[in-house]
Amino acid sequence: MSEAKRPTDAEIEILKVLWRRGPSTVREVFDSLSESKQTGYTTVLKLMQIMAEKGLVRRDETERAHRYEAATAEEETQRQMVGDLLRRVFDGSAKRLVMQALSAERASAGELDEIRQLLDRLERGEES
Repeated sequence: MSEAKRPTDAEIEILKVLWRRGPSTVREVFDSLSESKQTGYTTVLKLMQIMAEKGLVRRDETERAHRYEAATAEEETQRQMVGDLLRRVFDGSAKRLVMQALSAERASAGELDEIRQLLDRLERGEES
């Protein structure tokens, strides 16, 4: 993911709303964000316009209130961002990335179980 297209923290918050809600108007995104943080409507509008220019969201202009949707699925965006982090910070070492991630934040027993299952599938050569 190029630096120009990499979402900022504020853009990620908007993307999370769009992934959860699906296509939404600026007002709907603003209302959802306002539940947890104080932000201005015009700020959300401007961010979403910038995100459309960057290709992070698509805008449907067929109705009076434009609807926005995430241009890529949440998992794809996460994969791109982790890949970028892996290359930039960990010199391509998945081991170092995983070790740092697991030491920075305690994983639940369920999460560790899922990680073990994923590792087992990868060792067998299956897709994740």
